[in-house]
Amino acid sequence: MTDRLYTAYIVPALAALILFSGPVYSQTAVHSEEDLYADFQVLVGERERPYLNYKTLSDSSWDSSPGLKIFPLELYSSYNVTAPYGANDGALWQGKGLNMSFTGGVRHKSELFELTFKPQIVFSQNSSFRLMDSAYSSEYGYIWGYSENAGADAPQRFGNEPLYAFNWGDTEARFTWKSFTIGVGTQSPWMGPGRVNAIIHSNNAPPYPAVDMGLRRSRLTILGWYAGDVEARLRCGYLSESDYFDEDSSNDHNMISSLSLAYAPSFLNGLTLFLNRAYLARWKADSLNTIPKLMLVNWSGGGGQDEWDQRVSLGFDLLLPEAGAEFYAEAGLNDYPGNTLTKNIQNPFHSLVYTCGVRKSVTIDAEKKLRGEVIFEWSNLELSPDFQFQWPATFYMHHEITQGHTNEGQWLGAGIGTGGNSQYLGFRVYSGAQGVDSREIYIHRYNPDNDFKNRETIKTGEDVDAAGKNNYRTILAVGVRSSSRLIGRLDLLLGLAGILDYCRYYDHTDPDAISWNMQVQAGIKYHL
Repeated sequence: MTDRLYTAYIVPALAALILFSGPVYSQTAVHSEEDLYADFQVLVGERERPYLNYKTLSDSSWDSSPGLKIFPLELYSSYNVTAPYGANDGALWQGKGLNMSFTGGVRHKSELFELTFKPQIVFSQNSSFRLMDSAYSSEYGYIWGYSENAGADAPQRFGNEPLYAFNWGDTEARFTWKSFTIGVGTQSPWMGPGRVNAIIHSNNAPPYPAVDMGLRRSRLTILGWYAGDVEARLRCGYLSESDYFDEDSSNDHNMISSLSLAYAPSFLNGLTLFLNRAYLARWKADSLNTIPKLMLVNWSGGGGQDEWDQRVSLGFDLLLPEAGAEFYAEAGLNDYPGNTLTKNIQNPFHSLVYTCGVRKSVTIDAEKKLRGEVIFEWSNLELSPDFQFQWPATFYMHHEITQGHTNEGQWLGAGIGTGGNSQYLGFRVYSGAQGVDSREIYIHRYNPDNDFKNRETIKTGEDVDAAGKNNYRTILAVGVRSSSRLIGRLDLLLGLAGILDYCRYYDHTDPDAISWNMQVQAGIKYHL
């Protein structure tokens, strides 16, 4: 988040583009209220998803008609009373104090080409709060980690001044012929079926430049027989470390390469199977070798590939619109169990993490078109016990790619970060013919990083204080959110969450062991 904000140029240019663009129609953004309602319609069998597993702004287009489209102008703000709180928000860092994000833009689509311009402008007051000791011997004192100079580029706080940044957001140029597509831009893919946490990639971190190619969701026909739908995407991107990691300019950038495959068999209605795989490597020519390696499996155990940091996930999504239900699961690995049959039998779940969930539709009042859904999601990102016998580690860290699975200081995968677990229960109600008005109540309990405490048992040769079992940090958030159409094309977003942060400093005897936080959300969206 190092680029400064030049609103004197950006905002007038965007306004001019909107004013003189001619007849247009709106387009939904990923995880927007409109997108959530469209996916609810999928749950009850009123629509079909345009994707199987790989979801971006372009690939999740619910309206693929050609022409000029204008995205709503969106101003989002949050206020965190005592500490940072927030996830899956792109370039925005929701630190302590006031946080704001503004986005809008346009897309033009022809038969073969799509041009999308949708940048994001962010601000964070970034007020001070008490920090843990830094993991790195540097002047910054903000980096989170496990021991001296062993951690990840995940600052607890981004410096000691307010943050202003411009990010290209969901901007991209794309060529599509039938189902084949190739694009270059900064759209963040959401891989996997998770609604709260995605194991390999989400929109939690700031977007970054990338090129991708592959097949969008398309029909697979074998000798005239419809075998189902397939989807495949190969991607390569340019990652950057934050300004607060280290002073070594030679390691400022990494390459991420990923492969996403999905198949929905015609003979098992509603089922989708998928696989996601990603490599992190230093930004150099040799790292291009990660791209073909994505399609191969190193059965010898992968030790020779430690210059690259790999993760893989696979799972399923089962959609039952007749019952208004959906079940999904994703399991991930970041290490091989070993290169012998014995090791694979002993520890088949070595480094295994997972996310699983269920959604169920509910009709409250059919006459008033009042209906909703219940969602429950459970995620576990703690490393397996056998892994902890080897050395201190966690799912999104690596000894070669020292920045970990991050971009500009934020996690690329699950919003809760590394090494913990999460349970989310929410109930969302939609009203009106288009589902414009929605209300949600939720409870979210999670441990941000249990692996941080578990590391204390590794090769210490000493008994660990029994009280250590009480030193796991736990966050419990209870909140409400609402989106309402005020007048014309203007929507209002409001939200409030009460947050208990217990054992924030991993010591239940600390004077600040019990910490209370509150987040207030407000936003407006104007559909042009």
